[in-house]
Amino acid sequence: MNKIRLKICGMKYPENIQKVAVLQPDYLGFIFYNRSKRNFTGVIPKISEKIKKTGVFVNSEIDLILKKIKKYNLKAIQLHGEESTDFCKELSAKVRSEIEIIKVFSVDDAFDFKQIEAYEEVCDYFLFDTKGKEKGGNGIIFNWELLNKNKSLKPFFLSGGIGLESVEALKHFFKSDVSEFCYAIDLNSRFEDQPGLKNSKKLELLIKELKL
Repeated sequence: MNKIRLKICGMKYPENIQKVAVLQPDYLGFIFYNRSKRNFTGVIPKISEKIKKTGVFVNSEIDLILKKIKKYNLKAIQLHGEESTDFCKELSAKVRSEIEIIKVFSVDDAFDFKQIEAYEEVCDYFLFDTKGKEKGGNGIIFNWELLNKNKSLKPFFLSGGIGLESVEALKHFFKSDVSEFCYAIDLNSRFEDQPGLKNSKKLELLIKELKL
């Protein structure tokens, strides 16, 4: 099994950010989308440089993304809207190779994995989330066997409704061929006491169970 990295998304409160950062996730996600219950407008406290601060954007202008990168010293950008390949290419050229670009795709039974092929050259990672009412944070798992239809060799983040009750399913998933290019898992709403407030004890338990 490859080393599976950990991203914890939808951080909002400074004390909670510091508490979660002690667990040393590889990525911490901050949502810059004013229609989200987890929209981040505050100050990110000092955390380890090893943790990649990730900005999550939904159909934002490139200038806004660049401003947030500079303000918060972001190391990764997650595009959670209908961003085109041209948009990703332009953003990639602006940030060069200094910032990772993660393109999100919302998966359901009707999802056509052929559409992601055009993005392979313009982003660093894919993120597969569950298609739902919200742009992320729906708390619902999609059928991971659908990833058998994914013919891309691009490393991906697995997202969508993952919680403590998913531990055994994840262990099984990590042993399957479909997980070969799984780079990280992305946790959010299933580990919250309220939107944006993560339960660090639950997160710590999952990290121990999965040996992340």
